Amino acid sequence: MTTRGLSAYAALGLPLAMAALPIYVAAPQFYGAELGLDLAMLGSVLFFARLVDTAQDPWLGRWVDASQHRPQGWPRLMRWGSAALALGLYALFSPPALAAGWLYAWLALCLVLVYTAHSVVNIAYLAWGTRLSDQVDARARISAWREGAGLLGVVLASVLPVVLVQALGAQAGYAWFSLLFAALLAIALYTTLGWSPAPQLAPKAAPTPWRTLLAPPAVRRLCLVYLLNATAVAIPATLVLFYVADVLRAPEASGWLLASYFVSGALALPAWVYLAARLGKARAWLLGMLLGASAFCWAALLGPGDTWQFALVCILSGGALGADLALPPALLADLIPSEHRHDTGGYFGLWAMLGKLALALSAGVGLPLLSWLGYVPGQQQAAAALALVYAGLPCVLKLLSGALLLGWRGRLAEAPLLEKQA
Repeated sequence: MTTRGLSAYAALGLPLAMAALPIYVAAPQFYGAELGLDLAMLGSVLFFARLVDTAQDPWLGRWVDASQHRPQGWPRLMRWGSAALALGLYALFSPPALAAGWLYAWLALCLVLVYTAHSVVNIAYLAWGTRLSDQVDARARISAWREGAGLLGVVLASVLPVVLVQALGAQAGYAWFSLLFAALLAIALYTTLGWSPAPQLAPKAAPTPWRTLLAPPAVRRLCLVYLLNATAVAIPATLVLFYVADVLRAPEASGWLLASYFVSGALALPAWVYLAARLGKARAWLLGMLLGASAFCWAALLGPGDTWQFALVCILSGGALGADLALPPALLADLIPSEHRHDTGGYFGLWAMLGKLALALSAGVGLPLLSWLGYVPGQQQAAAALALVYAGLPCVLKLLSGALLLGWRGRLAEAPLLEKQA
């Protein structure tokens, strides 16, 4: 596959990732700190919206599979989904003046719209990428290009809102960010649909039952490891703005700290693709987990003024993020049996469900836990508890997922396409 084709396919990954970061990082801080909503109730709303989003993803995956053979099936889904996504993101950060009870309802409705639209586009996009090649090594390259563009989008999403909010205020800044996002989404969608290689569609066939999709033991094992590891990544993503503001006491540094994390992840992607080719994807991913836990545990020990020390944590753990992004989707693509290639959307619907379940757990457990420990945004008396939940709990989960992957690595290799070296 040519560099031009890879870059055209990867283009849509940039705005899709730009949308994801404000949804699960900026929205809790915006509605909690800026609009003054109760933290425990806010966590419950976020958890409810994520549960709705999580439950619908497998069915959206079925919808994506069913539409693949219709005229302009996947492109049409991606166009309509992108339009709904741009509208929903703007509404999310431009709420009308409402009483607190109605503001919770507005937040829930906007989140469900954004989540649904994002899921439709993203599942179709992932299925498209999986169908670009049946070669094991090529899948890692396709995934790395997609996630590299996504990391660039995350960098933009971490810097632009901070700059706009500082210049215009919270609500106007996020509204302008939403408009810029809509423009980038339109350009990227045109590029991917117009210049990416066409996917190799599978022959028409009846949908495979869910139980059959999950029948291969290696698929189930990979899903469990992915869920635990994704939760370890999601907890600090949900709490990072609170951590920077109330533990480091440097809210003005949040933009460049997030940028250093994601830029490091993007720069490390070629190294993880190389290691995956040399060691196998499972071994390379395990190394990434160990690096992430080793670097991130130090964040639990930092305090006011330790901004540069946390920047080093961001760089090292960001490098590990490249493995978390590029290798698990490629592993799943390798594990899909040849007779189930027509169910690619179903598999990635289940995969998206697991990722969003991790985000739901991070909001539904992390925020109420902080409230129970006495933490209030903007106050430092419970900053130690925030640091422990932000960094300590994710490290435990990451080490647990690494231990499971280490124990199951040989069994994951039972899949005929998974590891050529095993």
